[in-house]
Amino acid sequence: MKTCFLFPGQGAQYPGMAKDFWEASQKVKLLFEAASEYSGIDMKRLLFAADEAELKETDKTQIAVTLANLASSTVLKERGITVQGYAGFSLGEYSAFHEAGIIALQDLFPIVKARGEIMERVSRSADTEEGQAGMAAVIGLAKTEASRILKTLEAERIFLANHTSPTQIVLSGTSTALAKAEQVFKDAGARRVVRLRVSGPFHSPLIEQAALELKAFLADFVFHDPVAPVYSNVTAERVHGGDQAKELCIRQVVSTVRWVDEEKTLLSDGYTHFYETGPGSVLRGLWKAFCSEYPCLPAGKLEDIKTESKE
Repeated sequence: MKTCFLFPGQGAQYPGMAKDFWEASQKVKLLFEAASEYSGIDMKRLLFAADEAELKETDKTQIAVTLANLASSTVLKERGITVQGYAGFSLGEYSAFHEAGIIALQDLFPIVKARGEIMERVSRSADTEEGQAGMAAVIGLAKTEASRILKTLEAERIFLANHTSPTQIVLSGTSTALAKAEQVFKDAGARRVVRLRVSGPFHSPLIEQAALELKAFLADFVFHDPVAPVYSNVTAERVHGGDQAKELCIRQVVSTVRWVDEEKTLLSDGYTHFYETGPGSVLRGLWKAFCSEYPCLPAGKLEDIKTESKE
Protein backbone atom coordinates (compact mmCIF):
# COMPACT_ATOMS: atom_id res chain seq x y z
CA MET A 1 0.00 0.00 0.00
CA LYS A 2 1.28 3.46 -0.94
CA THR A 3 -0.15 6.61 0.63
CA CYS A 4 -0.07 10.12 -0.80
CA PHE A 5 -0.92 13.36 1.00
CA LEU A 6 -2.91 15.77 -1.19
CA PHE A 7 -2.69 19.39 -0.02
CA PRO A 8 -5.53 21.80 -0.87
CA GLY A 9 -5.02 25.33 -2.11
CA GLN A 10 -6.68 28.71 -2.04
CA GLY A 11 -10.44 28.58 -1.61
CA ALA A 12 -10.32 25.85 1.05
CA GLN A 13 -9.91 28.37 3.90
CA TYR A 14 -12.44 29.04 6.65
CA PRO A 15 -12.28 30.89 9.99
CA GLY A 16 -10.94 28.75 12.83
CA MET A 17 -9.25 26.15 10.65
CA ALA A 18 -6.58 24.02 12.37
CA LYS A 19 -7.55 25.23 15.84
CA ASP A 20 -8.35 21.67 16.92
CA PHE A 21 -4.91 20.56 15.73
CA TRP A 22 -3.28 23.40 17.68
CA GLU A 23 -5.15 22.42 20.84
CA ALA A 24 -4.23 18.73 20.50
CA SER A 25 -0.58 18.81 19.43
CA GLN A 26 2.52 20.41 20.91
CA LYS A 27 4.24 20.00 17.54
CA VAL A 28 1.50 22.03 15.91
CA LYS A 29 1.87 24.74 18.55
CA LEU A 30 5.57 24.93 17.73
CA LEU A 31 4.71 25.01 14.03
CA PHE A 32 2.46 28.02 14.61
CA GLU A 33 5.23 29.76 16.55
CA ALA A 34 7.71 29.12 13.74
CA ALA A 35 5.25 30.31 11.08
CA SER A 36 4.61 33.52 13.04
CA GLU A 37 8.34 34.13 13.46
CA TYR A 38 9.23 33.45 9.81
CA SER A 39 6.28 35.40 8.36
CA GLY A 40 6.10 38.28 10.83
CA ILE A 41 2.35 37.63 11.19
CA ASP A 42 0.42 36.49 14.26
CA MET A 43 -0.75 33.23 12.76
CA LYS A 44 -2.97 32.26 15.69
CA ARG A 45 -4.94 35.47 15.24
CA LEU A 46 -5.12 35.03 11.47
CA LEU A 47 -6.39 31.45 11.53
CA PHE A 48 -8.51 31.60 14.66
CA ALA A 49 -9.88 35.16 14.73
CA ALA A 50 -9.92 36.51 11.18
CA ASP A 51 -13.29 36.55 9.44
CA GLU A 52 -14.07 35.06 6.05
CA ALA A 53 -13.52 38.36 4.24
CA GLU A 54 -9.99 38.77 5.60
CA LEU A 55 -9.12 35.16 4.89
CA LYS A 56 -10.23 35.62 1.28
CA GLU A 57 -7.51 38.21 0.69
CA THR A 58 -4.82 36.42 -1.31
CA ASP A 59 -1.94 37.72 0.77
CA LYS A 60 -3.61 36.29 3.90
CA THR A 61 -5.16 33.17 2.38
CA GLN A 62 -2.00 31.62 1.03
CA ILE A 63 0.00 31.67 4.23
CA ALA A 64 -3.00 30.62 6.34
CA VAL A 65 -3.88 27.61 4.19
CA THR A 66 -0.23 26.54 4.05
CA LEU A 67 -0.04 26.49 7.84
CA ALA A 68 -3.33 24.59 8.13
CA ASN A 69 -2.04 22.03 5.61
CA LEU A 70 1.16 21.44 7.57
CA ALA A 71 -0.79 21.18 10.83
CA SER A 72 -2.89 18.42 9.30
CA SER A 73 0.19 16.61 8.00
CA THR A 74 1.86 16.89 11.42
CA VAL A 75 -1.08 15.32 13.23
CA LEU A 76 -1.50 12.57 10.62
CA LYS A 77 2.11 11.55 11.15
CA GLU A 78 1.76 11.79 14.93
CA ARG A 79 -1.18 9.40 14.70
CA GLY A 80 0.89 6.83 12.84
CA ILE A 81 0.00 7.49 9.22
CA THR A 82 2.97 6.68 6.99
CA VAL A 83 3.22 8.61 3.74
CA GLN A 84 5.21 7.77 0.62
CA GLY A 85 4.46 10.75 -1.65
CA TYR A 86 3.08 14.28 -1.84
CA ALA A 87 1.06 16.42 -4.21
CA GLY A 88 -0.73 19.72 -3.84
CA PHE A 89 -3.32 21.69 -5.75
CA SER A 90 -2.03 25.12 -6.81
CA LEU A 91 -0.93 26.79 -3.55
CA GLY A 92 -1.01 23.34 -1.93
CA GLU A 93 2.01 22.39 -4.01
CA TYR A 94 4.18 24.52 -1.72
CA SER A 95 3.12 22.37 1.25
CA ALA A 96 4.01 19.29 -0.80
CA PHE A 97 7.40 20.74 -1.75
CA HIS A 98 8.16 21.48 1.89
CA GLU A 99 7.16 18.02 3.06
CA ALA A 100 9.29 16.47 0.31
CA GLY A 101 12.33 18.40 1.57
CA ILE A 102 12.56 20.90 -1.30
CA ILE A 103 11.73 24.09 0.63
CA ALA A 104 12.97 24.55 4.21
CA LEU A 105 10.43 25.68 6.82
CA GLN A 106 12.22 28.98 7.45
CA ASP A 107 11.96 29.72 3.71
CA LEU A 108 8.47 28.37 3.13
CA PHE A 109 6.49 31.03 4.98
CA PRO A 110 8.39 34.05 3.58
CA ILE A 111 8.02 32.58 0.08
CA VAL A 112 4.31 31.86 0.41
CA LYS A 113 3.72 35.26 2.02
CA ALA A 114 5.52 37.02 -0.84
CA ARG A 115 3.71 34.92 -3.45
CA GLY A 116 0.37 35.90 -1.97
CA GLU A 117 1.27 39.59 -1.79
CA ILE A 118 2.56 39.61 -5.36
CA MET A 119 -0.45 37.76 -6.76
CA GLU A 120 -2.90 39.97 -4.87
CA ARG A 121 -1.29 43.19 -6.10
CA VAL A 122 -0.88 42.06 -9.71
CA SER A 123 -4.43 40.68 -9.78
CA ARG A 124 -5.80 44.14 -9.13
CA SER A 125 -4.35 45.29 -12.45
CA ALA A 126 -6.83 42.95 -14.14
CA ASP A 127 -9.82 44.53 -12.37
CA THR A 128 -12.19 46.71 -14.39
CA GLU A 129 -15.01 49.10 -13.65
CA GLU A 130 -17.36 46.13 -13.98
CA GLY A 131 -15.73 44.32 -11.08
CA GLN A 132 -12.88 42.23 -9.75
CA ALA A 133 -11.06 39.68 -11.89
CA GLY A 134 -11.34 36.14 -10.60
CA MET A 135 -12.11 32.50 -11.33
CA ALA A 136 -15.15 30.33 -11.99
CA ALA A 137 -15.71 26.58 -12.08
CA VAL A 138 -17.59 25.13 -15.06
CA ILE A 139 -19.33 21.92 -14.01
CA GLY A 140 -20.79 19.30 -16.29
CA LEU A 141 -18.66 19.50 -19.43
CA ALA A 142 -15.66 17.44 -20.49
CA LYS A 143 -12.37 19.24 -21.10
CA THR A 144 -12.50 18.66 -24.86
CA GLU A 145 -15.91 20.32 -25.14
CA ALA A 146 -14.94 23.10 -22.73
CA SER A 147 -11.76 23.78 -24.72
CA ARG A 148 -13.80 24.01 -27.93
CA ILE A 149 -16.07 26.59 -26.33
CA LEU A 150 -13.09 28.54 -25.02
CA LYS A 151 -11.83 28.94 -28.58
CA THR A 152 -15.01 30.83 -29.39
CA LEU A 153 -14.10 33.26 -26.59
CA GLU A 154 -10.58 33.96 -27.79
CA ALA A 155 -11.31 37.67 -28.11
CA GLU A 156 -12.21 37.81 -24.41
CA ARG A 157 -9.73 37.83 -21.54
CA ILE A 158 -10.68 34.32 -20.40
CA PHE A 159 -8.34 31.35 -19.86
CA LEU A 160 -8.32 27.69 -18.81
CA ALA A 161 -6.82 27.84 -15.32
CA ASN A 162 -7.47 24.36 -13.92
CA HIS A 163 -8.49 20.95 -15.26
CA THR A 164 -9.99 19.73 -12.02
CA SER A 165 -12.05 16.64 -12.90
CA PRO A 166 -13.23 14.72 -15.97
CA THR A 167 -16.33 16.95 -16.05
CA GLN A 168 -15.05 20.18 -14.52
CA ILE A 169 -12.68 22.96 -15.49
CA VAL A 170 -11.90 26.33 -13.92
CA LEU A 171 -11.68 29.59 -15.83
CA SER A 172 -9.70 32.73 -15.02
CA GLY A 173 -10.67 36.08 -16.40
CA THR A 174 -11.79 39.64 -15.95
CA SER A 175 -15.19 40.24 -14.39
CA THR A 176 -16.70 41.04 -17.79
CA ALA A 177 -15.17 37.99 -19.44
CA LEU A 178 -16.33 35.66 -16.67
CA ALA A 179 -19.89 36.99 -16.93
CA LYS A 180 -19.94 36.43 -20.68
CA ALA A 181 -18.35 33.00 -20.38
CA GLU A 182 -20.88 31.96 -17.75
CA GLN A 183 -23.74 32.48 -20.17
CA VAL A 184 -21.92 30.86 -23.09
CA PHE A 185 -21.07 27.74 -21.08
CA LYS A 186 -24.59 27.44 -19.67
CA ASP A 187 -26.02 27.71 -23.17
CA ALA A 188 -23.63 24.92 -24.21
CA GLY A 189 -25.01 22.58 -21.56
CA ALA A 190 -22.91 23.14 -18.44
CA ARG A 191 -24.85 22.21 -15.32
CA ARG A 192 -23.43 25.06 -13.27
CA VAL A 193 -20.92 27.88 -13.43
CA VAL A 194 -19.74 28.85 -9.94
CA ARG A 195 -17.54 31.81 -8.98
CA LEU A 196 -14.72 30.72 -6.65
CA ARG A 197 -13.71 32.22 -3.30
CA VAL A 198 -10.49 33.68 -4.63
CA SER A 199 -9.49 37.26 -5.32
CA GLY A 200 -7.63 36.99 -8.61
CA PRO A 201 -7.42 35.39 -12.08
CA PHE A 202 -4.77 32.86 -11.09
CA HIS A 203 -3.00 30.42 -13.43
CA SER A 204 -3.48 32.70 -16.40
CA PRO A 205 -1.52 35.21 -18.51
CA LEU A 206 -3.50 37.97 -16.80
CA ILE A 207 -0.99 37.83 -13.95
CA GLU A 208 2.17 37.25 -15.95
CA GLN A 209 3.82 40.10 -14.06
CA ALA A 210 3.40 38.06 -10.87
CA ALA A 211 5.47 35.24 -12.34
CA LEU A 212 8.25 37.68 -13.21
CA GLU A 213 8.24 39.19 -9.73
CA LEU A 214 8.14 35.78 -8.06
CA LYS A 215 11.14 34.69 -10.15
CA ALA A 216 13.11 37.70 -8.91
CA PHE A 217 12.08 37.04 -5.31
CA LEU A 218 13.04 33.35 -5.44
CA ALA A 219 16.48 34.03 -6.89
CA ASP A 220 18.20 34.03 -3.49
CA PHE A 221 16.42 30.96 -2.09
CA VAL A 222 17.84 27.44 -2.29
CA PHE A 223 15.45 24.73 -3.44
CA HIS A 224 16.81 21.31 -2.46
CA ASP A 225 16.43 18.05 -4.34
CA PRO A 226 13.38 16.13 -3.06
CA VAL A 227 13.88 13.37 -0.49
CA ALA A 228 10.44 11.89 -1.23
CA PRO A 229 8.30 11.63 -4.36
CA VAL A 230 6.43 14.87 -5.13
CA TYR A 231 4.45 15.92 -8.20
CA SER A 232 3.96 19.05 -10.30
CA ASN A 233 0.76 20.81 -11.40
CA VAL A 234 2.51 22.15 -14.49
CA THR A 235 3.88 18.88 -15.88
CA ALA A 236 1.66 16.40 -14.01
CA GLU A 237 4.84 14.42 -13.44
CA ARG A 238 7.24 13.73 -10.57
CA VAL A 239 9.70 16.48 -9.67
CA HIS A 240 13.32 15.32 -9.59
CA GLY A 241 15.44 18.34 -8.66
CA GLY A 242 15.46 21.54 -6.66
CA ASP A 243 16.23 23.81 -9.60
CA GLN A 244 13.40 22.18 -11.53
CA ALA A 245 11.04 22.73 -8.58
CA LYS A 246 11.89 26.44 -8.44
CA GLU A 247 11.24 26.88 -12.15
CA LEU A 248 7.93 25.02 -11.81
CA CYS A 249 6.85 27.35 -8.99
CA ILE A 250 7.36 30.29 -11.32
CA ARG A 251 5.61 28.67 -14.28
CA GLN A 252 2.71 27.50 -12.12
CA VAL A 253 1.54 31.10 -11.56
CA VAL A 254 0.46 31.42 -15.21
CA SER A 255 0.04 27.76 -16.23
CA THR A 256 -2.99 25.49 -16.20
CA VAL A 257 -3.15 23.22 -13.16
CA ARG A 258 -3.26 19.75 -14.77
CA TRP A 259 -4.86 18.07 -11.78
CA VAL A 260 -6.58 15.24 -13.67
CA ASP A 261 -3.32 14.32 -15.40
CA GLU A 262 -1.53 14.51 -12.05
CA GLU A 263 -4.07 12.13 -10.52
CA LYS A 264 -3.45 9.72 -13.41
CA THR A 265 0.29 9.85 -12.69
CA LEU A 266 -0.29 9.08 -9.00
CA LEU A 267 -2.30 5.99 -9.87
CA SER A 268 0.31 4.95 -12.42
CA ASP A 269 2.98 5.26 -9.72
CA GLY A 270 1.09 2.83 -7.50
CA TYR A 271 -0.60 5.03 -4.88
CA THR A 272 -3.74 3.48 -3.45
CA HIS A 273 -4.55 5.61 -0.38
CA PHE A 274 -4.93 9.38 -0.26
CA TYR A 275 -5.61 12.01 2.39
CA GLU A 276 -6.91 15.52 1.80
CA THR A 277 -4.30 16.98 4.09
CA GLY A 278 -5.75 20.36 5.01
CA PRO A 279 -9.02 22.29 5.20
CA GLY A 280 -12.12 21.72 3.12
CA SER A 281 -13.38 18.86 0.99
CA VAL A 282 -12.67 20.06 -2.56
CA LEU A 283 -9.92 17.58 -3.35
CA ARG A 284 -11.95 14.63 -2.10
CA GLY A 285 -14.78 15.67 -4.38
CA LEU A 286 -12.43 15.96 -7.34
CA TRP A 287 -10.83 12.61 -6.54
CA LYS A 288 -14.23 10.90 -6.27
CA ALA A 289 -15.17 12.26 -9.68
CA PHE A 290 -11.92 10.89 -11.08
CA CYS A 291 -11.53 7.53 -9.32
CA SER A 292 -13.96 5.47 -7.26
CA GLU A 293 -11.62 2.50 -6.76
CA TYR A 294 -9.29 4.01 -4.18
CA PRO A 295 -10.24 6.25 -1.25
CA CYS A 296 -9.33 9.86 -0.56
CA LEU A 297 -9.93 10.36 3.16
CA PRO A 298 -10.59 13.62 5.02
CA ALA A 299 -7.88 14.98 7.28
CA GLY A 300 -8.80 18.62 7.73
CA LYS A 301 -10.10 18.24 11.26
CA LEU A 302 -8.92 16.30 14.28
CA GLU A 303 -12.07 14.18 14.31
CA ASP A 304 -11.32 13.08 10.75
CA ILE A 305 -7.98 11.51 11.61
CA LYS A 306 -8.05 7.97 12.86
CA THR A 307 -5.49 6.90 15.43
CA GLU A 308 -4.66 3.59 13.79
CA SER A 309 -2.04 3.38 11.07
CA LYS A 310 -3.33 2.81 7.56
CA GLU A 311 -0.34 0.68 6.72
